[in-house]
Amino acid sequence: MPQELDATGLDCPLPLLKAKQMLNKLATGEKLRVRATDSGSVRDFRVFCQLSGNKLLEFSELDGVYSYLLQKQ
Repeated sequence: MPQELDATGLDCPLPLLKAKQMLNKLATGEKLRVRATDSGSVRDFRVFCQLSGNKLLEFSELDGVYSYLLQKQ
């Protein structure tokens, strides 16, 4: 069961910063699901995963809410 982070209503860069803080507390292999409403988070999370080595397992968007499933590496 992944940890959950509700970052809806937060503007860039807060969704990513809060996700990084939570990921730092997780063990390797654990998952974090993030929900955000900031459209800039789409680019932010993709670039973050490429640079950090964490995996972006899932991405979806429904009615302006972006959902990310990250796995700590």
